[in-house]
Amino acid sequence: MKASRRVPFTPLPLAAAARGAVALAVPLLVGVATGRITPAVLAGIGALWGVSQDGDDPYRLRVRRLACTGLSAALGLLAGELALRSGRPGAVTVCLVAAALLAGSVSLRGPLASVAGLHLLLGATVGGGIPVPGPWWQAPLALLAGVAVVVVLCATPWLWRRHAIERTAVRAVFRAAAEALAAAGSPGAEPARRRLTSVLDHAHRVMGRHLIGRARPGTERDALRTAFHTAVRLGEVTSALVWEGRPLPRWAGQVPLLTAARLLPEPGRTAARPPAGTGKTGETGETDRTGETAARPLPETGDTPDPEPDSPGLRALAALAAECGRTRPDAPAARLPAFPWHGRAAQVRYTVLLAGCILVAQLCAVLLHGPRGYWLPMTVAFVYKPDFGPVPRRALHRCAGTVAGVAAIGAVTLLTNDTYVLIGAVAAFGALMAVGVRHHYALATTALTAIVFVLVDLLGDHRALYSARILDTALAAAVVLVAHLALWPDSAQGRARAQTEAALAAARRYRDLAPGAPATQRHALRRTAYHRLAEARRALVHAQGEPGRPGRGARDLPGLSGLADAVGAAERLCDAVSARNLGAAPAASALRAPRCGVAGAMGG
Repeated sequence: MKASRRVPFTPLPLAAAARGAVALAVPLLVGVATGRITPAVLAGIGALWGVSQDGDDPYRLRVRRLACTGLSAALGLLAGELALRSGRPGAVTVCLVAAALLAGSVSLRGPLASVAGLHLLLGATVGGGIPVPGPWWQAPLALLAGVAVVVVLCATPWLWRRHAIERTAVRAVFRAAAEALAAAGSPGAEPARRRLTSVLDHAHRVMGRHLIGRARPGTERDALRTAFHTAVRLGEVTSALVWEGRPLPRWAGQVPLLTAARLLPEPGRTAARPPAGTGKTGETGETDRTGETAARPLPETGDTPDPEPDSPGLRALAALAAECGRTRPDAPAARLPAFPWHGRAAQVRYTVLLAGCILVAQLCAVLLHGPRGYWLPMTVAFVYKPDFGPVPRRALHRCAGTVAGVAAIGAVTLLTNDTYVLIGAVAAFGALMAVGVRHHYALATTALTAIVFVLVDLLGDHRALYSARILDTALAAAVVLVAHLALWPDSAQGRARAQTEAALAAARRYRDLAPGAPATQRHALRRTAYHRLAEARRALVHAQGEPGRPGRGARDLPGLSGLADAVGAAERLCDAVSARNLGAAPAASALRAPRCGVAGAMGG
């Protein structure tokens, strides 16, 4: 499982970059114009955290995530502010440790809880480290106002492109299926099938709530559901054809795109009609109105060197094309199965370690910087997120991004200290951050570091802190790495083992499905199995980026390469089961599932 050296080109998120620039510049411009700089800076901090949680997922999910970000950050900011205003020695330290305990206890429970826990702790560090004049309720409201600006900017397109995200996700499944069929019989067939699984998982998550309840016939939601259910059937057929391991006729690779054009035509176009004369399998299709040859059950002579191009998989593909738009496909499971990110013992261990790192960082900050040493605990909160990726790599990117951010904002301030120029720089860095959160953590850190320097400067803190911030970041990263590698070196490996065991169990359930089971049950078990396998692969990639303690548990637990082999064997098993369900593979008793000698949840 070596990473590819080729970096796939992905288009820059220009809309997100524009949202980031506007969200950060508008509060500051309003504050300068009205003379209320402090609330404007706090609103800028809220917008900064909101931009970090903006995404390309459905609008409803974005709003939920941003709401959790704003509410948890405001609550943490209020707690830190009250602790700072109390004037009692140690009150801020106690507040930060309590916030870390609460954040750690919820952070490993799922993506939304992880975001809430992170921003609760970030709010507490800012509230306890930056004195804010005015009434106690002003700072949390200003922070919420900044997040609200991001919510308005990212949710407004819903008014005129309500289902565009869902449509794009479902159409991507058909494109991935076409690529997998084109790669059949070549060394790239299995990676293409994995990409299809990943894209189908994404579409399933995006379509989540649209698969529940009834949809009025003829609506766009109904068309999306029909297209998604067809895509699930297409995934099964594609897996079976990839398992056959031979090149396919040219028409087979055209079926997914033509099917997508019929089910989800481009805006402003009418759906292409199903091919004439396909009332039953075995007849030839017609040419659609774009001039491309529609899917047909049998290929033309000479389309492929295979002397017998017809097979159960090809017949199933032709039947799917013939039924497209005529019958309502069977619906798969409405939701993807949820899997706990970590076991309870791991949650307790992470909670204690996070609180310990925050305590050490806060004590170092008090000794080095006095009451305004929020940078150290804030860096710990950002870095120690094992659910966001390998901790050592995250620490390295944080340090590199901080150095780059300090250099960038230092270059700007050498040229000018004009307020409006600095706000323009904040807008530019806001756009950069929106790109960074989608592409590279070091890039996002570069932008965040520069923005924070400007915000602190607007608050009246003009101290030269460039070298201090670099040293603080390195110290905080060192605290996290020492605690993580010394006390929990096998965290990612344990999660990978637990995910692999769950994936193999799902593959065995799919294999043991009775031949006469309903199609809905078959599709549900198949989606669950492939989803679990994809999650296991992601966990293995994460674990490969985490250095573990050599030789620990080597007698009882297989290495990561053994887990990767087991996942690969289970994927091939599921492909064979898909082929068996279409009549192209041996009986269930002849298909053997791989075994993994690991049991138990992470940290258990």
